[in-house]
Amino acid sequence: MRHFSALVVIFFISTILGFAQEEEIKTNKEDKNHPEIFFEKTTHDYGEIKHRGEGTCEFTFKNTGKQPLLLTNVRASCGCTTPDWPKKPIKPGDEGTIKVKYNTIIIGPFQKTVRVYSNAKSSSVVLTIKGKVLRPESINK
Repeated sequence: MRHFSALVVIFFISTILGFAQEEEIKTNKEDKNHPEIFFEKTTHDYGEIKHRGEGTCEFTFKNTGKQPLLLTNVRASCGCTTPDWPKKPIKPGDEGTIKVKYNTIIIGPFQKTVRVYSNAKSSSVVLTIKGKVLRPESINK
């Protein structure tokens, strides 16, 4: 009987916490004063790139909201992709740049993602890089 009571209490508390978090998310999305992140493009296609070639690209974004935008984390889908992003808040109307570097030692086609987390209404945005790293011998032909 004690176990059943404990399960009921745990279920009740988790249900209340779940509704509280859902309500907080709704409130944040409805707040018109929140910062908003806008990317001109969310995909970069390198096309064909040389083995050990320049694998860096940039994604420019703008804070179109009314409060400072803070990028809280930027995560690549794998270790072959390295993002670099502004750590200071971006003022309303200002722009920022996320630099993404792909390891062009890895030969062949690729498609990788970088997820951008922030305090914006849309709390995460997915950026995509894709292309094909050529074999060294195919470059000379």
